[in-house]
Amino acid sequence: MDHKRESAGWFMKFALLFRSLRNRNYLLFFVGQGISLIGTWMQMTAVAWLIWRLEHNAFLLGLVGFTGRIPVFVMAPFAGVLIDRMNKHRLIIITQIFAMLQALILAGLMYSGQIRIWQIIILSLILGFVNAIDMPSRQSFLVHMIGRKEDLTNAIALNSILVNSARLIGPSVAGFLIAGFGEQLCFLLNGLSYIAVIACLLMMRVKPFMSKEKKSDFFEKFREGLHYAWDFKPIRSMLLLLFLVSLFGASYAQLLPVFAGKILNGDARTQGFLISAAAVGALCGGIYLAWRPSVHGLGKILAISPAVFGVGLIGLGLSKLLWLTILIMPVIGIGMMVQMASTNTLIQTIVDDDKRGRVMSFYSMAFMGTVPIGSLFAGTIAQFSGAPFMVIFGGCCCIAGSLAFSRQVPSLQKITTHTDIRQEMVPES
Repeated sequence: MDHKRESAGWFMKFALLFRSLRNRNYLLFFVGQGISLIGTWMQMTAVAWLIWRLEHNAFLLGLVGFTGRIPVFVMAPFAGVLIDRMNKHRLIIITQIFAMLQALILAGLMYSGQIRIWQIIILSLILGFVNAIDMPSRQSFLVHMIGRKEDLTNAIALNSILVNSARLIGPSVAGFLIAGFGEQLCFLLNGLSYIAVIACLLMMRVKPFMSKEKKSDFFEKFREGLHYAWDFKPIRSMLLLLFLVSLFGASYAQLLPVFAGKILNGDARTQGFLISAAAVGALCGGIYLAWRPSVHGLGKILAISPAVFGVGLIGLGLSKLLWLTILIMPVIGIGMMVQMASTNTLIQTIVDDDKRGRVMSFYSMAFMGTVPIGSLFAGTIAQFSGAPFMVIFGGCCCIAGSLAFSRQVPSLQKITTHTDIRQEMVPES
């Protein structure tokens, strides 16, 4: 009897972890994205290694990261107005098609032997414009896919698990493919992987879209969303913390080829191992968040996670040994992932539905849009002062941000508790 109860208990915990997959649309999204994201991480790893192999220039690594993400910073706030008034499902299908074409063009240039640095930069810029619309579209469409608001926390955490599982698999596979067949195969496989996500999106059953927005008040709606995000103090505090961490911390990823090739005396496989090691930590963080029943206490976790991330970055900058660096990378992964996913969950929990697209566009801007500026800054500093100095500096900034944000936790706890009760995500006591 005890054995049966124990088995039933483990089954219930397992079911709790994957509860949002009961929603058919989200299950389709989860499967399609799972395949496509592996290809995405393979391409990201291959692009970074290709730049380093051709030029051995840390500044160019930062420049490519800048051009690939700066459109998110520039366009995302305006894209949010577009997302709130358009069919998000159809918009995501369009962006996935353009992303697929970008990968296939990159593969074609590589197979033809005509690849040049300027072509990589232009194609990265094109993908950046696609992501500027795609990212906030997917984030704001998430609540429509799951149907049940009480599953929102779990769905966001599972999406983070999906991203980091792909991050665990993709770079490692890319390292071996690059060593055996060259970067071009990674680009080709990434392009083909988009077929899966497009097919799954087309299979979804989505209610007819009815826009509540007027067509003549674009800039008025933009200003309304901007004022809402800034005047709502909890949202403003979370976005500013995310902005800081993304600007000074997240750019470490753009410098990993330098650590792999110059400091650790490795190759593309070494870079893949480092990325995958960070993904292990991020995956553990995602599982922890997915098992949480509600957002209660998430504010404290959000305040601590940037400090964990910062400690990991300082360790990366100080380490000169491969085995030690691989042990440090999971700390970086869990700190960054938990902060990103916690911010996403808390914002989506408290934001008004009619402003979701605009606020999530500011989230995309703070999370991904500031990374290009940080990448360019990091690449420039690393070129003159070294990559270790840059990541240590970034780690210190993350710790400082964590300490500053901790003062906002009490007020954030109050509003999330109120919102939790209102949305019936937990029972009122």
